[in-house]
Amino acid sequence: MKKLSARRRHPLAAVVVLLLALAATGVLYTALAPTGKAQADDTAQSLAIDEGKKLYAVGCASCHGTGGQGTSDGPSLVGVGAAAVDFQVGTGRMPAATSQGAQVPRKKVIYTQAQIDQLAAYIASLGAGPNIPTKEQYGTEGADIAEGGQLFRTNCAQCHNFTGKGGALTNGKYAPTLEGVDPKHIYEAMQTGPQNMPSFPDTTLSEQNKKDIIAYLEAVNSSKTENPGGLELGGLGPVSEGLFGWIFGLGGLIAVAVWVAARTAKAKKS
Repeated sequence: MKKLSARRRHPLAAVVVLLLALAATGVLYTALAPTGKAQADDTAQSLAIDEGKKLYAVGCASCHGTGGQGTSDGPSLVGVGAAAVDFQVGTGRMPAATSQGAQVPRKKVIYTQAQIDQLAAYIASLGAGPNIPTKEQYGTEGADIAEGGQLFRTNCAQCHNFTGKGGALTNGKYAPTLEGVDPKHIYEAMQTGPQNMPSFPDTTLSEQNKKDIIAYLEAVNSSKTENPGGLELGGLGPVSEGLFGWIFGLGGLIAVAVWVAARTAKAKKS
């Protein structure tokens, strides 16, 4: 006990205790404090939101409200998520034209991808919603084309046609063609359900299901794909094919019947 007391009274004891305390503080700070990368990411996200808010005030607020709450000219954007913005603005559907028709068509994109990302960051800050998918999510690696075809015919072909060529809907609306559409935008459309389309969240169509559907569309719309049935008539489905059969098939039969009747009548006269 006397030796321990003597060590405690040593002139360097206080210095040693102070050094140990500083070392422990440094270790705890390193373990618990946010990393530089996280801080940089937070700063970049804040800057993106600020820039997106400025772009929104100029190009979107007149229809959707100053805080995205919506107006009589445009729906609320609270909770639609970044994916909806990336789809609508990335396909040129937004900003919409002043005189809208039955639905907003795809047109030339007026924002850069960086500006679209900033707008998406701002809208995402207003309320949680679907995020912009990554390339791993909408890429076709590991996809099942046959399964994608089955899913597409079950859930999508009623409007988009069985090969994704599009089709007419009621009241002047239409399902657009999916040929040549960016796979990311197809994925986002399934996530968010733009305009007349229902949404297919992961609880309805899983991430793998969406990947399979995209792979199927790429396969049937590829220029290398041959149609085993011959002439596909644009792949527009039973209406165009039935019309072709009605006009040319039935018309040909009528022509043959008239020719046979004329020959028979002529033979009887002679």
